[in-house]
Amino acid sequence: MIVIIAVLAVIAWLVIRFYPALGGRRSRESAAALTRSAQYASGKFQNQIPTSMKMSFGATLKLLVEFIQGRPDLKPTSPLPIEVFQPQVAVEGVMPQVTWFGHSAFLLQMNGRTLFMDPMLGTSPSPFPQIGGIGRYSKQLPFNIADLPEIDAVVLSHDHYDHLDYGSILKLKTKVKQFFVPLGVGAHLIRWGVDPGRLRELDWWEEADFEGLKLTSAPARHFSGRSVTDRNSTLWCSWIIRSETAKVFFSGDSGYGPHFAEIGEKYGPFDLTLMECGQYDERWSAIHMIPEETVQAHLDVKGALLIPIHWGAFTLAMHSWIDPVERVLKAAAEKQVAVATPKIGETVTLGASAYPMSTWWK
Repeated sequence: MIVIIAVLAVIAWLVIRFYPALGGRRSRESAAALTRSAQYASGKFQNQIPTSMKMSFGATLKLLVEFIQGRPDLKPTSPLPIEVFQPQVAVEGVMPQVTWFGHSAFLLQMNGRTLFMDPMLGTSPSPFPQIGGIGRYSKQLPFNIADLPEIDAVVLSHDHYDHLDYGSILKLKTKVKQFFVPLGVGAHLIRWGVDPGRLRELDWWEEADFEGLKLTSAPARHFSGRSVTDRNSTLWCSWIIRSETAKVFFSGDSGYGPHFAEIGEKYGPFDLTLMECGQYDERWSAIHMIPEETVQAHLDVKGALLIPIHWGAFTLAMHSWIDPVERVLKAAAEKQVAVATPKIGETVTLGASAYPMSTWWK
């Protein structure tokens, strides 16, 4: 028995140390740079306010039983309607356009530049997607990655598998001019072959000028990590993207907190917000908003049009797969918030006479 345990321990160490999908390890120089962040303390990154992710043994056991038992409405029972996306080079002078690809992946074309936000295009948010488990609802993407034009920038909110996907980065990296990531996340990309000269790591409230756009890394209330040994070793964030004529806010993953009002005071109002609304549970409400909080966060940042994201691709919580958008629409109607509900692959153009509002999931 001792020999078996020792062998398993060695195998686990080898996987953690050498399996590339788990990500990279920081150099001593980059690790020293992280310690200068106001968000870094006691060897880890911290949230602005206390954020507990601990569950009691009883709550953990109950959650495990729920996942084993399942429920019939956790996934769609029929294929999702998908708009075929025809990739085109962004054109200056055109109003900003956003195309959602399910979960939190979307293409933002703004001021003649193309930004790919959290481009998780894989089949499963897992370091071992070939094993199965949590699969993407839609069996295919609304485009072929090979058909994408040059991407001016990939922008990442944090390093969890449902946002930073190893296989997607391998396929995209030769098309991308620049990567913008929170502190520490660059080590993953460097291990996967991205040139460090094309990487820019930002702390909260740091800004970067990029070809007529200004990108700002802003707070979020969440956590990070890709294996059992690196919890909160990299930063997580939301993003503000501004041109001379428009402002867009992307929440990343976040529980509700005072940072939304702070962002609204500093940078609002926003023409468009893309706010997470799914994969929530009262047991981890500190790190993922419930849909009613999504609408309130949109109001806090002083948003005009809201597109709900972080749903429609994977089952990562025990709510019905359509609950997030249904609850957002109900809360938005009560608070007179404008919401667009594009199909996966459907493009939304700011300033259009009408926005997609069909209940395509029904």
